[in-house]
Amino acid sequence: MRELSPNVGPRKGIVNASNVGENRGMEKYLVTLTAEEREQLEAIVSKGSHQTQKVLNALILLNCDTSSGHPRRSGEEIAGVLHVSARKIDRVKKRFVEEGYEAALVRPPSQRVYDSKIDGELEARLIALSCGEPPEGQANWSLRLLAQRAVELEYVDSLSHETVRRALKKTNSSRGAR
Repeated sequence: MRELSPNVGPRKGIVNASNVGENRGMEKYLVTLTAEEREQLEAIVSKGSHQTQKVLNALILLNCDTSSGHPRRSGEEIAGVLHVSARKIDRVKKRFVEEGYEAALVRPPSQRVYDSKIDGELEARLIALSCGEPPEGQANWSLRLLAQRAVELEYVDSLSHETVRRALKKTNSSRGAR
C-alpha cells in the first residue's frame, strides 16, 4: 500500500456489497476522517461563507465518518436529516474514497457538451436583422420577433428567444431588440 499525504488522493475503504445487505447491489464506501480533516469540515459547517453544496458535502462526510469515537449513521438517516437523496450521499462517499478529501467537497465539472445552434453566420444575420427596420406595427425588434423572423427566413429550423438573447448579449448588439 502506498503512503498518501493528508487531504490528497484516494482512500482505502471499499466494502463489497455482498458483505453488506442494506446497499442492495451497490458498493459501500467507508469514510474515515483524520483529526485534521474533521476539524476543517467542522470549520466549514460552523463558520464562514461557503457554497451550499460544499457545506452539505461536509455535513455528509462528518456524519458518515467511521473513525473511532464517532457514532455511525445510516445513509437513509443522513438523507432524511439533510433532505438529500441517499444516492447523493453514496456519490460523496465514493468521491472521498476514490479521489480524496478535496474532490469530495466540490462538485465535479460537468462532462456534458452543448452544441450551439448559432454559428458566426447566423450571428451576423441576427445582428443585421436587429439593426434593420422592425416589423410593421412595432417600434423595436423584440427577441421573440427576431427568433420568429430567423425561422421564417429559414436561417434555422427552430430558435428560442433566449438563444437570440445570448447571441446578441455576447456581441453587445441588443440595443435594438427588447
